[in-house]
Amino acid sequence: MKRLSCFFILLFAAVSFVNAAEKKFRLKSPNQMLTVEIRVGENFTYSIYDGDTPLMKDCRIDLCVDGQSLCTNIKSAKTYRRHFTETIDAPFYRNPQFTVEYNTLSVCLKSGLVVEFRAYNEGIAYRNITIEYEGKEYIVNNEVAEFKFVDSQNAYLPYSTNAKKPEAMAFQATYSVKPLKEQPADNLAFLPATIEIGQQTGNGKGTKITLMESDPESYPGMFVCPDGEGVKGWFARYPKRFDTYPWRVQRYVKETEDYIARCRGNRPFPWRIIAISHQDTEMPVNNLVYALAEPSRISDTSWIKPGLVAWDWWNDWRLTHVNFKAGINMKTYFYYIDFAQKYHLPYIILDEGWYEPKSGDMLTTIPDINLPELVKYAEERGVKIILWTVFNVLDDQLEAACQKYADMGIAGFKVDFLDRDDQEAVEMTYRIAEACARHHLILDYHGIYPPKGINRTYPNIVNFESVFGMEEAKWSKADEVDMPLYDVTFPFIRLQAGFTDFTPGGMRNAARSDFQPVYSNPMTMGTRCHQLAMYIIHDSPLTMLADNPQAYEREPQYTAELTSLPTLFDETRILQGVIGKYIVTARRKGDVWYVAGQTNWDDRDINLKLDFLPSGVNYDASLTCDGLNANKDATDYDVRYLQALTSDRALDIHMASGGGFFLKLNPSK
Repeated sequence: MKRLSCFFILLFAAVSFVNAAEKKFRLKSPNQMLTVEIRVGENFTYSIYDGDTPLMKDCRIDLCVDGQSLCTNIKSAKTYRRHFTETIDAPFYRNPQFTVEYNTLSVCLKSGLVVEFRAYNEGIAYRNITIEYEGKEYIVNNEVAEFKFVDSQNAYLPYSTNAKKPEAMAFQATYSVKPLKEQPADNLAFLPATIEIGQQTGNGKGTKITLMESDPESYPGMFVCPDGEGVKGWFARYPKRFDTYPWRVQRYVKETEDYIARCRGNRPFPWRIIAISHQDTEMPVNNLVYALAEPSRISDTSWIKPGLVAWDWWNDWRLTHVNFKAGINMKTYFYYIDFAQKYHLPYIILDEGWYEPKSGDMLTTIPDINLPELVKYAEERGVKIILWTVFNVLDDQLEAACQKYADMGIAGFKVDFLDRDDQEAVEMTYRIAEACARHHLILDYHGIYPPKGINRTYPNIVNFESVFGMEEAKWSKADEVDMPLYDVTFPFIRLQAGFTDFTPGGMRNAARSDFQPVYSNPMTMGTRCHQLAMYIIHDSPLTMLADNPQAYEREPQYTAELTSLPTLFDETRILQGVIGKYIVTARRKGDVWYVAGQTNWDDRDINLKLDFLPSGVNYDASLTCDGLNANKDATDYDVRYLQALTSDRALDIHMASGGGFFLKLNPSK
C-alpha cells in the first residue's frame, strides 16, 4: 500500500508527543467555519461545531482488534497537522475535474492505531489506520462509530427491507422521514442517511448532516441504527458458511462469524464522512465520497465510453405487430439493435435470460441466442452489447468470462444480486472491477450497496443501482409508494454518494388517480416531463431507455430529443430545490446548457433565473414542459421555442402534479 507508506513519512516528520490524562485537540476547516474537537483519555471522542453552534457531541470512536480495544484508556498520543489542496481528475463524474481543500489532524495512539481527521469546508471525515501490524494477521472484532447529534429534527433513513436478515438486501428503500427520536430503535438503515439539525426554514435552508463512507476496500460497509440521541454504526459479520438460491445460483450468507473482518498488515480503514450543508441545493453536488476514495488504478481510460442504452427487462421484451414472437431471441434483439442504430444509441443490454440462470454458467448461452452473430450484427451498426449476470456467477468464472467476452467484442457486464456488503462481498466488487479493467470491460453494478468511491478507483464502473428505481413501478401501488416524492428526495441524499442507475424513460405516464402497477406494460407515476427531467437530474453516465423501442418510435420527435442528450457533462449546478418538494439541475456540455426540474405531486410554479449563463451571450432555447392537460393525461407535454435569452432574463415555468420540465439552451447562431 504505497499511499500508507507516504502517510507514515508525513506522520513521523511532524509529530508532537502528548502525555494524556485527557487531552483536547481542535481542527478547523479551511474557511474556519467548521471545527472538530477531539478528546483522548479514557475514551476517544469527537465533537463538531458550526461556528459556535454544536452539531455533534461526544461521539465515540474505537476499533476492537483481537479482542482488545485500541481507543480506550489512552496513556499517550502523538499528533501532526497538515494542509492540502488537491485538484482531482474525475472522468465520468458529475464534473470532469474539481478542487478540494482540507486540513488534517492525525492522532497516533500507543496501541498501534492512528485516527486521521480531515476538515473540509463541506464536512468532516475520519478514518482508522493500523501502524504496528506489519506482517501480522488479525481479526477486527468490531468498530465503534457513534454519531450523537445536538438538536436533531427529522431524519431521512432508508431502512433494510429484510426483517429477518437486515444486512442482506438490495439496498433499495424509500426514506423513513420523522424526528430522529421517533425512528425505530436498532433498525438497520443503509447509507447515505441525512439528519436535520436545528431549525429548518422550509425553503431549503437549514443545516443538514449526511452520513456516508468512502474507500471500504476489503472491509464491510457500515449501516446505522437509531439509539435515541443519535445513530451508531453496525457492520455485517464475516461470512462463515454460504448457500445458494437455485433460481439464479445466487450465493448468500447462511452463517456468520462473530467478528467483522480478517486483516493482514498495516492498513487504512474506510473513511467515515459527516457531510454538512446549509442549503439543500448544496447536497447533490457534495464531492467528499469521490474525493476521499483511492485514486484511479486505470492509467488509460480512453476505452471507457458511457452513453445511452436500449434496455429490455423493464418493458418485458414487449414488441407487438411484428412477424416474430418477441422474447429472449435473435429477432427481438435484432429489433433492439436496429432501434439503437436509428437513434445513435451506443449500447443495448441483454438482461436476465441470455444464459440459463439456474445453470450458474454464463459461458454458455441458451439455444435461442447466437451471441457471436448478435455481436457481429450490432458492430456492423455501430452498437455494442452489455451482458447481464449475477455477481458470484461472474466471480466464479471471472477470468474465463472476461477473456471470452472481451475477445468476442462485448462491451461489459451489468452485474446483479450481490445483496450484501460484508468483507467478502466488498472484496468481490473490487476483484471483478480489476479483472474487467484489464480486459477493457465496463461495469454497471446492480443489487449492490451504494457507491463508496470505488468508481474513482476503477472508473470502468460507470453506474450503480442502489436506488428505489423505476422497476418498482411494475409492482407498487400509488397508495403504497409515492414515487414523485421519492424522486425529489433521493437526489439530495443518494447522489452525494455517486451516480445511480434509476433506469428512467417510461412512456406510459399516469396521473396519481390513474396509476396501476402493470408488470408487462408498466406505467410511471407522474408526467412525461417528469421522466425526461431524470436524464439531467440524475448522475448517470450509463443511462437506460427503459421502455420498449416501439413506445419511443411512436413519438419520433420526442425520442430524437431524448436520445440526443449527453450522459457526461463539463459542469453541474443545482439551481433551486427543497428536499421532498422539487429540484432544478443545470448541466453544461461545451457551450450548451441543459436544465431540468421535477416536482412532487404538488403543482408548482417556479421563476427560473438564467444568471448561470455567461453574460453578453444570446441563447436560443427549447422548453419541453407539462401540457395544459397533464394533470389529467400525464403524457401531455408542450414544446416551446425561445430566442435571444440572456443571463439577465428569467422564465416562469409551471410543473403539473408529479411534473417536470426540460430546457436546452444553445448559443444563438
